[in-house]
Amino acid sequence: MAEITENEHWLLSFYRQSEISGALFFGRLARSLRPGPIQQDMTRHFADEAQHARYWTDCMDELGVTPLRLPNSYQDQYVNAAGLPVNLMEVLAITQVFERRVVRQYLTHERVEGLHPVIRKTLDKTVAEEKWHLRWIDQALKDLEPKFGAEAIQKTLARFSAADQAVYAATMREHADRVESLAIHLPR
Repeated sequence: MAEITENEHWLLSFYRQSEISGALFFGRLARSLRPGPIQQDMTRHFADEAQHARYWTDCMDELGVTPLRLPNSYQDQYVNAAGLPVNLMEVLAITQVFERRVVRQYLTHERVEGLHPVIRKTLDKTVAEEKWHLRWIDQALKDLEPKFGAEAIQKTLARFSAADQAVYAATMREHADRVESLAIHLPR
């Protein structure tokens, strides 16, 4: 018998699916980049995302449930909302916006009263690594300023932030009943 509700099961599966999507994306990207610091960090990022998917799989296993098959991930909606990134700077910018959303979501989830200890442990491990993602991408974007310009990078971040808000709003409309039942109010 599961120690979690159906909605918690769904949310953990949603997290897992998102991490798998990230791992697949960053793995393909790391393979295509020229050797250097960005390729090295992207490779670590890819490995972290795969590890996070494993953390969520292990978490659900400890809770006595198996991951649900979900039709898509949060990131799948980004291309429709923001357009396809056209260069490495745009890939990093959209990733930075998405990773901020992930960290805010996980930190919000950690504050849920009565959170199961297995879920809390998984969130703690994952958040520590997600914060590194924010740091390395922030530095990589700063390093790209001479090539793209600080203003262009800021405009790109703003464009992807607006797209993230649209994706967030659509996700909340679609899944509000699940999230609200958990007393988790996703950060805007």
